[in-house]
Amino acid sequence: MAENYTDRPAPESVRIIDFDEAKAVPGIVPGTFILVVNGVMPYLNMTVRLSPLVYIQRPDYWGIEVVGSLHGVGLPATAPYTVSLPLDGILGARGIEVIGANRTERIDLP
Repeated sequence: MAENYTDRPAPESVRIIDFDEAKAVPGIVPGTFILVVNGVMPYLNMTVRLSPLVYIQRPDYWGIEVVGSLHGVGLPATAPYTVSLPLDGILGARGIEVIGANRTERIDLP
């Protein structure tokens, strides 16, 4: 069953969405970072989260998608969002790459 995973249909209620700004801020513990992303969501009742990609080997830049999901009928009013994600265990050799609908942004980290 696992071998057919990528052949399955994509969900209709989940999409990669745009973001305006992405930054990695230092965590409380030295050497840790937290990714903070903000933008405007296209629906008032949308839930936005950051979803790290899965890799077999550590990449140069670890991809993290900005994902919006709708639960029910979308209310067509925009609203600002800010989401964050601790980067423990999901850092590439050089940093991270934030993946939005219309652009990506690489952030170099030590």
